[in-house]
Order: sequence, then structure tokens, then C-alpha cells
Amino acid sequence: MSSAPTQSSPQPRIHKLSTRLANQIAAGEVVERPSAVVKELLENSLDAGAQNIDIEVEQGGTRLIRLRDDGCGIVKDDFSLALSRHATSKIQSFEDLEGVVSLGFRGEALPSISSVSRMQIRSRSSDDEQAWQVTGDGGDSVSKPEPVAHPQGTTIEVRDLFFNTPARRKFLRTDKTEFSHLEKVVKRISLSRFDVGFTLRHNQRVVQKLRPAKSDNDRQQRVAHVCGQAFMENALAIDFKVGGMHLWGWVALPTFSRSQADLQYFYVNGRMIRDKLVTHGIRQAYQDVLYHGRHPAYVLYLECDPAVVDVNVHPTKHEVRFREGRMVHDFLFRSLHKALADTRPADDVVVGVQGAGLSSFADSAATNVTKHFSTQQFASRYGQQSNIPLAVREQLQAYQTMAQSMPSAELTEKDDSLAPPLGYAIAQLHGVFILAENAQGLVVVDMHAAHERITYERMKAALEGEGVKSQPLLVPISISVNEAEAKLPETFADVFEELGFVVEATSPETLAVRQVPSLLRESDIESLVRDVLSDLATYGTTQRVREAINKLLGTMACHGSVRANRMLTLPEMNALLRDMENTERSGQCNHGRPTWVQLNMDELDKLFMRGQ
Repeated sequence: MSSAPTQSSPQPRIHKLSTRLANQIAAGEVVERPSAVVKELLENSLDAGAQNIDIEVEQGGTRLIRLRDDGCGIVKDDFSLALSRHATSKIQSFEDLEGVVSLGFRGEALPSISSVSRMQIRSRSSDDEQAWQVTGDGGDSVSKPEPVAHPQGTTIEVRDLFFNTPARRKFLRTDKTEFSHLEKVVKRISLSRFDVGFTLRHNQRVVQKLRPAKSDNDRQQRVAHVCGQAFMENALAIDFKVGGMHLWGWVALPTFSRSQADLQYFYVNGRMIRDKLVTHGIRQAYQDVLYHGRHPAYVLYLECDPAVVDVNVHPTKHEVRFREGRMVHDFLFRSLHKALADTRPADDVVVGVQGAGLSSFADSAATNVTKHFSTQQFASRYGQQSNIPLAVREQLQAYQTMAQSMPSAELTEKDDSLAPPLGYAIAQLHGVFILAENAQGLVVVDMHAAHERITYERMKAALEGEGVKSQPLLVPISISVNEAEAKLPETFADVFEELGFVVEATSPETLAVRQVPSLLRESDIESLVRDVLSDLATYGTTQRVREAINKLLGTMACHGSVRANRMLTLPEMNALLRDMENTERSGQCNHGRPTWVQLNMDELDKLFMRGQ
């Protein structure tokens, strides 16, 4: 018995979406929550040249967002296009898009916001004697411009956000949570434009009031207001210029690391971004001074030719692409690596290099080669990974010799101003800590951690001078990869050679590793090569091999450092302090823990309630 034929559904026809539906689809990408609305409106105000911006919100921004600025305003004849999709005053041609300098340029923000809210725009330009107003109700229609009273600038009101898209409204959190996100956006943008004043009110209460910051001190105060005073007290001010790129801002010392990445602000030509290439380059600079699982804190500004940055990657404009991603990554890494490496106990918090070439950063890494740790000694002592005969006696003897020419600790009693940064040793506590007296008060040094960093840096400097030694494999290691990865050893042949590897493609999906770095011959070579390939494919550069070698050197340095309960004489302790003052990154051990702390006289007085 044959069954009746099933009736097929009619073939769907292609049709054009309505303006309202198209705007609501676009709003799904641009307008995620009230904070996204504020971000888009703030960027428009900054593009309009505003010097003071006032934001007022109610119920976390779901009921009302009102933004008022003193920018150039909107010309009356342009009001009809203000809420039209893909209408903008920022760009006119493809050439403008390639070198866009404004924060906004897509012409999607206002129509997208208007499609999911009740919007009102009031504005007056400098060319008009009368201010004008238009309104939108979440549909296709926009009212005709009407005359109103308004000073030069623009006021935009966004009411009842997502009133016509209840599904989106259900995804919103509590008013407190939504306002927290909104406040973070205002803070982030306030760090991008120090010359602009910002005021934020929530439910008729002033929450943030940031005056224009024109002096260096005012800028530091704004950063401290946003990031906390503790950040500024533990930050290095940096300023580097190389090949048309300018990096400046503040990076926190490794000891001020965070449990989460909540204090990381990065701006490219004034635009706040979140980019994995940038994050990777910065984290690499902290690679051997940051405790595992911790995150660095920074406020950094990269200025470069707009033509080498593609900001048209995502509607939210949080992501960018660099034309020379590898060069930008290298510049960030080397600049911050140098800033952290040059930090000494004696240094001021301001460091920087003007007009230095990228090659000079690499050269500076080996400037602190020790007198009693040569390349030949490195090769002879640490050539065998299984046996590390690191005796501390030789270094202690060197400390004793060095200490003979050093001034006595009695000098600090006569003139504190002549004491070195870490002062002079006065005692050793339980064979673990060195207690030293300097002009500020008491310095407590973790003896093993400090000596571990000194030994580690000397080993790196010796290896840097000698280069990475390679060792041929008796039996090559075969690794299965995809076709794209198989081409990387040829594309990045110079990188593999520098790392001490010889890797060849034996088939479209197979690589043969024929030569490896001598220090890593006992390591998991296959996993290391795969990690290197992944980095090269993603970032165009890699630090995997250097990290693996440094990890091995760190283990050697740990075994070769003075142990707890080893009693040192005062001259030996003083010689160790002087070594710390001359060693880069000496504020942290190889694992990111601090090597010394300062207790000033005020803090010591409080312990004993003196002066109270």
C-alpha cells in the first residue's frame, strides 16, 4: 500500500529586511548592555571635540542614559541622517578607512541604539543660531527636527533600553551589576583622554567627577583614581620610541601582580583595545619575574601610524589588526623587558629610552656579565644536566674579596645620605634573612631568593654571550603536523636557527627534527616544537625555547644559591647587597617572589606606638 506523498513547504524567497529589523540585528553586536551604549556615545562626544562630558544614568542605565557634551554639535541639515544606518561624518572614502583616526566611523551606533530604545537628540552647532531636536521610538520613523533651547554641543537621552526586545532585557543583570560595567567603561575611556573632564551620576548621585588633567601630576592622579593609589606607588613610568612607534604609560612592578587581569589598560592611538598579540607580548616581558598564576598590571599607550592598524575588525571596535604584528609584539616585549630589567633598588620610578633601536634592547640584556662567572665556566659547570656541581664557596670567596674594599657599616651612623640604596648589613636572622640599615630605615632581604636571582642573571648573560649551542640527534624525531604548520620551518628558518633547532619538512604533513639545543636534549622535544609552531602561526614570533632554557637555568640557579641556615659574615652580606643593586630584576626571584622589603622609620614607629 503506497503512502500519500508528503506536501513540501513552499520555497523561501529572498527579500530585503526592514530598516528596523536590520538595525536591531546590528544592535545585537553593538548594544549588548547599557555600558555598550555609554561607550558608543562617549566615543561620539570625543570625536566631536568635547572637553567636558556629563553622563547621568538611572537604574543601572536601563531606565535612562543621558549624555551631554560641549562638542561641535550637529548641523541642522544633518539631523535627518543622524539616526540613519551607515551615515557618518568620520570617513568618506576607502582611503579614509585605511587611516581612520576617529573612534567611531561605522555609522551604526546611533541607529542601533535607537532601534532598541526611546531616543532623543538635542544639539546645536557653532554655525547655527538655533538648537534642534529629533526623537526616535524604536521603530522606523524619526521625527522631523524641531527647534529647542540648548547650548553648543549635544545631549542624547536613551530611555527604556530594550523595551521592544524583551528577550534581550531578560539577559541583563541587576542594576548594581549593570552600573558597575558602565562605570568601568567610563573609567577606561577617561584614561584615554586626560584633557577631557568626565562626570558620572547614578540615580541623582555623583559617582565620578574627573577634572581635565593637563599636567603630569594631574595625569598621575587620574590614573591613581582609576587604578588605585597602590598601583601608582608600585608603577614604573616608561617612555620608548622606536621606528615610528611610541610606547608610554605605567607598568606595575612584578611584586604588584594581580590574581586576575583586572588592571590592564591598553590603548592604540587613543582607542582602548583588547588584543591577544598585545597581551602575549606584555606577559612575555614578565615571564621570569611573575609568580605563576598572577597577572601584570599596566596602563599603556601605543601611538603609531593609523595606516598600519586595521580597526575595522569587529563592530565593537575592541579588536585591531596590526600590519606588522611581529614587529609590534617584539617592540612591546623588548621595551617592557628592558624597563623591568633596568629597575634597581637605587633607581627612580621613571625610566625610558628615546630613539633607541630594537637591536639595542637585546644588546642590553648581557651588559651585567659577572667578573667571576665566565662563558667557559658556564659551559664546563652546566654542560651536564644530570649533574650540577654548583658550590657556593667560590661566590662567597668572591664576596669576601669584594667586601675588603667596601666601607664599614659605621659609615651609616655618620652620614645616612652616603649609604647605598640597600644600606649596610647589621645582622642575619635565623640564617634566612639579612637585616640591613639604610637612610629610610630597615631593609629585610631574603638571602636565598636574592642570591638565586643574581646567579640566574649571570647565567643568562653568559649564555647570551655564547649563544645557544646545538646538538645533532642520532635518530631524528618525526612529528605529524598539518600542511600550514609544515611550511613554518622554511618560512621562519632564521628563527629556528637562532633557537638551535634544525627542522625539515619530509612530507606535506611531517616534520623531522634533526638538531636541538644542547641544554634541552632531555626535554620533551616534540611538545616544545609544537608549541613553537603554534606561537609562530599565531604571533609570528616565539619565546618558548628561551622560556624552557631559562626554566632550566632557574633550576640550576636555585641549586647553586646559598641555602638557609648558612651563616654569612657581615662583609659577605654587604657584598650580596651590592650585587643586588647591580643586578637587573633583583627585586624578584626567578619565581616572582620579592627578594627584599623596606620598612621605613614611620612604619617601625607605628609598631611600637611611638609618637602617639
